[in-house]
Amino acid sequence: MRHNPSTVVVLAGQPSEQVLAALDQSLNVVLVRPRAASSGTSAKDANGTEAAAGALRRAAGISAAYVLVAADPLSAVASAWQDMWAVTAEPRGSDEFELRAAEALAAWRARQFELPDYYLVLADESAVGKAAPGIPAPAAVDEPRADFYLGPLRAVRPNRVTVAAGASAAAQADALLAELGSLRHGPWWPSLDEVLRTTRGFYPGTLADSTAGPAGLLG
Repeated sequence: MRHNPSTVVVLAGQPSEQVLAALDQSLNVVLVRPRAASSGTSAKDANGTEAAAGALRRAAGISAAYVLVAADPLSAVASAWQDMWAVTAEPRGSDEFELRAAEALAAWRARQFELPDYYLVLADESAVGKAAPGIPAPAAVDEPRADFYLGPLRAVRPNRVTVAAGASAAAQADALLAELGSLRHGPWWPSLDEVLRTTRGFYPGTLADSTAGPAGLLG
């Protein structure tokens, strides 16, 4: 568990530059981005585990109410897991997922990064129910959607993964800031080994947590 005064939140999903710029204007929020690639850093590393881990380490040293990190050391794991469930002409196996999982686990064991206090997912507004803003609505789509953050990661610690949505960049930024003010306390993350074990056994459409209600279902 981290021991610094700020609340570190990873922004999952694909927030636009307009959303990030709006968040950067908030007085209670410090936005941390991954550093640009140096001459000796590959493009893959600049946007992958190494860069995200560096951003999280920098975030851990910042004193602010909230530190938002626009990078995730588990993003490659998330992408590979979601690709396994994508409906494509050529079925995809688990080899890529296991490779990315091994890379992330090695970095975590080497103490290159710790998981953030929370993950905040920027979701499609169409995936959010009218009755409960910020909660994915299972009835919004016909088929379950494989989402690493709202699926296996939320199943492990429901209170540490939340979601926000909006129709415009301004609305998305407002929704993200509103979610920061309603983050729930809960147990800290288990080991990354346990997170990955849960991910391997998780199927899209599975109820993430029996006590989480609609929030536990994938939209």
